[in-house]
Amino acid sequence: MTDERAGRASGGDVDPVTLEILRNHLESVAEEMGHVLITGAYSPNIKERQDCSTALFDADGRMVAQAEHIPVHLGAMPDAVDVVLDENPRPGDVFVVNDPFEGGTHLPDVTLVSTIAPEGDVLGFAVSRAHHADVGGSAPGSMPPGAREIYEEGLRLPAVRLVDGGDLNEGVLDVLLANVRTPDERRADLQAQRAANERAEERVGELLDDHGPLLLDAFDAVVDYSRDRMEAEIAELPDGEYDARDVLEGDGVTDEDIPVEATVTVDGSALDVDFAGAADQVAGNLNAPLSVAKSAVYFVVRAVTDPEIPPNHGCYEPVSVSAPEGSLLNPAPPAAVVGGNVETSQRVTDVTLAALADAIPDRVPAGSQGTMNNLIVGDRDGEFTYYETIAGGFGARPDKDGMDGVQVGMTNTLNTPVEALETEYPMRVETYALRPSSGGDGEYRGGLGLERAVTLQTDATVSLLTERRRTAPAGVDGGEDGATGENLVDGERVPSKASVDVSAGSTVRIRTPGGGGHGDPEDRSADAREADRRDGKVDE
Repeated sequence: MTDERAGRASGGDVDPVTLEILRNHLESVAEEMGHVLITGAYSPNIKERQDCSTALFDADGRMVAQAEHIPVHLGAMPDAVDVVLDENPRPGDVFVVNDPFEGGTHLPDVTLVSTIAPEGDVLGFAVSRAHHADVGGSAPGSMPPGAREIYEEGLRLPAVRLVDGGDLNEGVLDVLLANVRTPDERRADLQAQRAANERAEERVGELLDDHGPLLLDAFDAVVDYSRDRMEAEIAELPDGEYDARDVLEGDGVTDEDIPVEATVTVDGSALDVDFAGAADQVAGNLNAPLSVAKSAVYFVVRAVTDPEIPPNHGCYEPVSVSAPEGSLLNPAPPAAVVGGNVETSQRVTDVTLAALADAIPDRVPAGSQGTMNNLIVGDRDGEFTYYETIAGGFGARPDKDGMDGVQVGMTNTLNTPVEALETEYPMRVETYALRPSSGGDGEYRGGLGLERAVTLQTDATVSLLTERRRTAPAGVDGGEDGATGENLVDGERVPSKASVDVSAGSTVRIRTPGGGGHGDPEDRSADAREADRRDGKVDE
């Protein structure tokens, strides 16, 4: 902590009404950043799917406000800001970073960290993180299922100044654009991120004009407020040690199951999650940096406590996360990691929720689809790269059915609308529908998975990073498991992790998992079963 901040009150001088006003102002700035980024982006992955996140940090690298965007982005952002702090950031600087071993998540998630210095001194940071549809590597889309080293996954950027004191570093930008397949798209998306961060500095400057030093006190106050509320929520959980175990279905190099184990310890107002039982880091790309594991845990803790607690650094202070160095959840370079961010994070979410279900069964749903169903399509000439995560079934809850066809766990994106997909890419959507009977039966039925099929109108490379193709989302308390997913190319089943070169006219069909059921199916009401038949949720 700087001497200046140490000398200020820790938020105690901000009255509750002013605190609430300023908290909402700060969250509004983060949301406006996201709006600027989404409306200014060029790629469908950002402007349509909204695969991006924005947040505000104080001068010490504490998150003080975030937009409600992508959990796996937001929980890992503080590590990226910590890395930037080591680079002596100055007014007018914008750092770019995507290195998973230096504050990133996986290489396609490119983060811009800009200093906020409306009056000349750095008082905070604006941060935007967006999934870029290609950052180089051995396969279009930069998510090669068989990668064994991070070098195969694309351009790796430590925290480096993209803008130095207000001046664009053309050399850094040239290196970046020379290593990607769609440089014009990447340039435009980076410009949108810069615009989002600049909007944050503008808005924070206006708040500083209106409130003066009280704004900086509010940074402390919102963090203190969230920490106090989170500690109170954790204190209401039963003390104890709770365990759960699940598996990942191979790492893209082998098909052997990979164990993921969590031990959750609740002790008063503190919660610890230990992944000592996780597998050693693997040869394939399902390794997940510790920042990704922390993101998943933070998401779960917020989900099972009061989700209305303002999301900032204070929420995370009572929560600790650990994993052995060199393990699946804390790998050493040059491990491949691109699938860890999207798939392993989902399994971390699943096991943490399953462990807490022993403590608070009335707050935890049955197993959800547990995968992002990553589909990446592109051509070797760099004409296009398409990336999509496909929704599936949400697990049944203790008192209601699961949701159909939604993004679950660590992703919170939209879909690519059919019209946008067919306009932007040489692809035609053949099928986009719910999968009847894919949700597990129970007193409350699991949500339905989806079926999405696209026909390619050009030769291309298709990459798939998926899970729950042989291990079903679990039902609980007598509920049945949800249906497993399935990947097909021209009617032939392909593995959960695969890269396939296909010819024009080929059809890729993805069937996503359904959610598990909750409670004995015999207890499902006749009215609910009639509604299932009427709404087409079950096969006749």
